[in-house]
Amino acid sequence: MSDIGVAIMDAAERRMRIGGLAGFSFREIAADVGIKSSSVHYHFPTKENLAAAVIRRYTDHVAEVIDQQFELDPDPIRVWIEVFRGTLFSEDRMCPATVLGAAALDLPAEVAAEVKCYFTMAINKLVKEGLSDNAATQFLTTLVGALVVSNALGDPAAYDRATEGLLGERNTHTY
Repeated sequence: MSDIGVAIMDAAERRMRIGGLAGFSFREIAADVGIKSSSVHYHFPTKENLAAAVIRRYTDHVAEVIDQQFELDPDPIRVWIEVFRGTLFSEDRMCPATVLGAAALDLPAEVAAEVKCYFTMAINKLVKEGLSDNAATQFLTTLVGALVVSNALGDPAAYDRATEGLLGERNTHTY
């Protein structure tokens, strides 16, 4: 992809993390990148194409980060807690798939499919690392909820409070 295409996706991702699919227009993206709105349309004919491409790229990036972290730490619970924690303490503070996932029933099919792919990837990676499907879903739901609540409260420490017992709970759950 061209440098302009990447810059467009970066700008869209920043805005999606804050306001979801309704959080940006092609005009705003063009202004962020310093190009004409028609150039955004050239690279991504529709807003749905752009949002789907952003989530697809984000899914690939997170999958790569998780795989890299497993090389350093084989504990899937600890790895995922830290990756989501990293999102919380990043400049943008929210996962774009989480923001869009909250509105998944109202998303265009192309975008909803990519959001579903993100969460499916996460669950599949957790299952591959030994969690049952139910435990993986429950664990991911806890992380996503902790991220949302921490941001809603403006209290990053809420994430740590929500996840602090998860490592020890593996002995009493089927993680």
